Amino acid sequence: QVQLVESGGGLVQAGGSLRLSCAASGRTFSNYYMGWFRQPPGKAREFVAHISSGGSTYYADSVKGRFTIPRDNAKNTVSLQMNSLKPEDTAVYYCAAERWASRLRIGAADYWGQGTQVTVSS
Repeated sequence: QVQLVESGGGLVQAGGSLRLSCAASGRTFSNYYMGWFRQPPGKAREFVAHISSGGSTYYADSVKGRFTIPRDNAKNTVSLQMNSLKPEDTAVYYCAAERWASRLRIGAADYWGQGTQVTVSS
């Protein structure tokens, strides 16, 4: 089992920045791809970004160039640094862990956090 706990959500104005954090416990953190997803109001959950244990990253086109996903294997944490935020970034953001990148990208992760709300005002 892997337990994931997100933190750092909140309200921010458009153009601002916010950093989300996800703390993992349980099985060996370095065995997993770590990812972030989000679910906008009234919409389906969507992939945002993921990172391998070695630091290779992959981003959705909608966030590329604005978001980064740093990871600290020593501290068992993954973050989502969100810059140049837009109102359409408003969503509940979820941290996820999965051994396979292909599964993670389609949302088929084995482990999920409880989510944290991000609201971007215009």
